[in-house]
Amino acid sequence: MTVQTQFIPRNYDVFAGLEVDKKSMAVIFTDHQQLMQSLRLPYSAAQLLNYVRKRFPGQRLAFVYEAGPTGFGLYDELVAAGHPCLVVAPPMVPTAPGARVKTNRLDARKLSENLRGGQLRSIHVPAPKYRELRHLVQLRDSQVKQLTATKCRIKALLLYEGIVFPSDEGKEKQWSQRVLDELLALPCSEAVRFKLDQLIGTLHFNFNAAAATQKQIRHYCKKDAELRQSIAWLKSLPGIGEIVATHLVARLGGPSLITNVRQIAGFLGLVSSEHSTGDKQNRGEITRAGDSRLRNKLIQSAWVTIRKDPELREFYDRVYQRHAKKVAARKAIVAVTRKLTTRIYAVLKEQRPFVLREVSTAPLTTEETAGPFYLEANASTSNRTNSPDNTGLEDSFLRQRTRAFGIALKRAASTRVRRPLSRATNSSQSLLLVEEIAAQTNWAMENSALKTLRVSHSLYYYEQNRKQNTNLSRSHLLTFT
Repeated sequence: MTVQTQFIPRNYDVFAGLEVDKKSMAVIFTDHQQLMQSLRLPYSAAQLLNYVRKRFPGQRLAFVYEAGPTGFGLYDELVAAGHPCLVVAPPMVPTAPGARVKTNRLDARKLSENLRGGQLRSIHVPAPKYRELRHLVQLRDSQVKQLTATKCRIKALLLYEGIVFPSDEGKEKQWSQRVLDELLALPCSEAVRFKLDQLIGTLHFNFNAAAATQKQIRHYCKKDAELRQSIAWLKSLPGIGEIVATHLVARLGGPSLITNVRQIAGFLGLVSSEHSTGDKQNRGEITRAGDSRLRNKLIQSAWVTIRKDPELREFYDRVYQRHAKKVAARKAIVAVTRKLTTRIYAVLKEQRPFVLREVSTAPLTTEETAGPFYLEANASTSNRTNSPDNTGLEDSFLRQRTRAFGIALKRAASTRVRRPLSRATNSSQSLLLVEEIAAQTNWAMENSALKTLRVSHSLYYYEQNRKQNTNLSRSHLLTFT
């Protein structure tokens, strides 16, 4: 399905706002100047189209209604008849703060007037095959949720009756057929036995239902070449398997609907919220918009990704070191998930599998981290033979470099740094201090990757020594610089 073009109000003569419920819909027609018609019709696209043909012959009409439980059937019939139709998210419709009266007629008028003013933006309506895949994915998620709830009910019943759950050396066993057989053999009263058997039967039912649904999802995707290829590209990403890939395809729709690299992260609520004004910037936690189940699945996938992808593992470590330990893991894994969405965008838009890049974890050499003074001194002595003078020159440079770093670090350690974006933690202060030291000592930063790695190494060493309240020795400084 192609992406909808931008809606331009001056290209249309009449604007129809529809407030749709299960049995009827309130319809308001306005032109560029005033309200033209207000009526109530049964929920039927055929009757609406018949009325439009009789009442507005030869005029260009545009329709809008809010997304809701009635789905996209009305949208399909209006578009098939040749009329543009916008489906808008209810929270994104502008509403007057002082409005205290709400009726279907007033809501329809609000939609019509906002459509005429060009203030509404339609959601991306997926093609029918993606809608059907959504049904299957939602069904599986519901069954897995019931399966988890049944397991919790079984454990709660045993805890209430003082019965120990099957365990091995003091550790509870994982759910398996052997554990279920042990539960069926537990000695208990007649009433508890009946309730436990019913819960185990429900557990079997939910498990079999989820397995059958997953089988149907796999069969449905194999029949369609576009779905099959998109899932294959997503599964090439480390950490993403078939369950997460099918959910991504079902929610995102066709690759043509994705317009930029930031759109997926915004759709899943993985971008930070912001409330800024003037020169003051205030960014908060992630927005948590969109499908929470898909967002949770991607976060769980990110934990697997950092074990398989060295590049994202280094990124996780860098973010982790910048925050307090209480929140470091949570913030770092969400940042990895945000970066994972950019890879999802790349494989879907470029229509190619992901190729894992090998990242060397070997420590950097002195030449890779040296400043211009050392490089010039090393170049000027490269033609000389090895002598005590050459060694003295290198030792003199290292002593000078160590002294400059130590003086800057001591001065910075006594200075309190405040972050303008949010409350500064000790680790975030340390990162700013190390960056300031790097600028003052005029180190060579050939590329951004080298700079990030060097700052993270220096930050780690500074944090460890700051906590122990010890001074940096010359040998340690040479190791980390």
